[in-house]
Amino acid sequence: MSQINSQMTQTSGFRLVTRVLKAALQLFLRSQVSAIQDLEIDIQASDRQLLTGTIPKISIFANRAVYQGLHLTSIQLTAENIRVNISSVLKGQPLRLLEIIPVTGKLILEESDLNASLTSALLSTALKDALVKLLPELSVNSKTIIWQKIILGNNQLILFVNPGTEGETTVPEVLRIGIGLELLSGNELKLTLLEHPKHQCLNSETENEHYFDLGCDVEIENLTTIPGKLSCCGQINVNP
Repeated sequence: MSQINSQMTQTSGFRLVTRVLKAALQLFLRSQVSAIQDLEIDIQASDRQLLTGTIPKISIFANRAVYQGLHLTSIQLTAENIRVNISSVLKGQPLRLLEIIPVTGKLILEESDLNASLTSALLSTALKDALVKLLPELSVNSKTIIWQKIILGNNQLILFVNPGTEGETTVPEVLRIGIGLELLSGNELKLTLLEHPKHQCLNSETENEHYFDLGCDVEIENLTTIPGKLSCCGQINVNP
């Protein structure tokens, strides 16, 4: 009888750990976003594995999440061999990763969500860096760049921007700029100026191309834009 009670107590303890860790994971994920519509988490791990702080595999699916101002239409993520601070979690402390983990995923951005993200520092900074490389005169003549909207096309995007200059009293003309996107490798992206905002003739193709290194922590498998939607598949290393 005592052996049965001991086994029941041990099983109950395992289940408690499982519930606590799953709750901590949900809290951790929700803390990373300012808003989210749907969140599904599938943890593939035994109770004993969870007790050691090891998660062999976890899959996450989210709809309409907002991360640092970026409006993500949908995102699917999968990670394996994750190690977390289980002993601290059981003491009521926040969940924390103990090692770098590679995360594979698929991201979909609808055009409306992309435009809603224009106020985010992440997107606006990336767009400005790209635009200044393609059109250096914008950085010389413009004090600020106000993003009006983005239209997605087949492997290209059209930017509508409002370059403000210091001391200007009238509203500057909205510029239309066409940019082509081409993924050259897992971490290298080529941008091509397809449409000049001043309707100037474009010079040689190489002068209107710029290459961007996405970093060693990124491995993009596919990046596609079609009218109304952008999709991206790949892998990124998540640091503790």
